[in-house]
Amino acid sequence: MESSSSSYLNLFVQETAFYNRIVLGTLLPDIAWNPLPHFFQTWLRNYIGGTLLYFLSASLWCLYIYQIKRSVYVPKDSIPSNKAMLTQIHFAVKGMPWYTLLPTVTEYVIENGFTKCYSTINDVGWIPYFVYSAIYLVLVEFGIYWMHRLLHDIKPLYKHLHAFHHMYNKQNTLSPFAGLAFHPVDGVLGATPHAMALFVVPMHFRTHIALFFVEAIWTTNIHDCIHGKIWPVMGAGYHSVHHTTYRHNYGHYTVWMDWMFGTLRHPIDDDESKKEF
Repeated sequence: MESSSSSYLNLFVQETAFYNRIVLGTLLPDIAWNPLPHFFQTWLRNYIGGTLLYFLSASLWCLYIYQIKRSVYVPKDSIPSNKAMLTQIHFAVKGMPWYTLLPTVTEYVIENGFTKCYSTINDVGWIPYFVYSAIYLVLVEFGIYWMHRLLHDIKPLYKHLHAFHHMYNKQNTLSPFAGLAFHPVDGVLGATPHAMALFVVPMHFRTHIALFFVEAIWTTNIHDCIHGKIWPVMGAGYHSVHHTTYRHNYGHYTVWMDWMFGTLRHPIDDDESKKEF
């Protein structure tokens, strides 16, 4: 029985080793990463992948909204200065080694059988896969909402951690590059619900990894100040309100948690928000 369990857990190790080879083997010479222990290979893969994803997604989105579609989305006097964006990049790059440590530790915990993760969808079937994934996302949304809210409500946490992110509180200072401009501890805490939910609900390993990287893209998107008006998505319009009032719209992917806990504020008209619900 123990041998069977060990063989199953080895599937997770094989999968992470495969991702390591794809990223590190493509970008680095073998001598730079192959001698490293598996854990450090995984961290290096997450660090390089996370950094590339941050710069690629934020740069392309800035190019699109500030140059190609400037007259459509953002008034000229609301475009963030280069200085503001460089400051945001500085904070993000400084925190990236720590941000990427969380998914690395999470993968290590999964590989050692401490979570409810499963390796393939065939292990549970497609219907349970979708049900578990939905529950996982609800737990993540709930966890991120309360983690974010506590980072505001507990004054020492706000002062020493979250206040760094709220230096960007106007449209002409917020940019996609602000999405990962956090104090390193704040950045890790904000993503912790993704890891904690794995101890509660069965989750497909590959889907979990994909959602961690979707998280990075999403945080870039909700700092572009463009209100997409797609209910119930917590778009940049809602998140821009959060950066100006500090007391509303703590949610991440949707507005549901803010609606449930009384902190929702519509980016256009508060009365419209009440009518929607």
